[in-house]
Amino acid sequence: MLFALICTDKPDHLEVRKANRDAHLAYISETGVVEMAGPLLNAEGAMAGSLIVLEVEDLATAQGWAKNDPYNKADLFQSVAINAWNKVIG
Repeated sequence: MLFALICTDKPDHLEVRKANRDAHLAYISETGVVEMAGPLLNAEGAMAGSLIVLEVEDLATAQGWAKNDPYNKADLFQSVAINAWNKVIG
């Protein structure tokens, strides 16, 4: 099942994002459940959040993945929404 994570960074936390980016990317690689992902950008074009699509068994697994993401552990996010998602195009 696919789940979309929409994560919004706390204001003025770009340096936290940069400092934890390598660990976040390693986590994505190690877990092997990310179908697609990329940063959300603010009006100036700077990274300000994340959009991550996971393929996992259920919502609890998606929540566990999000909880263990190094970005989350670094207290980067102001909010994280996790929704079941149905791929139609692409």
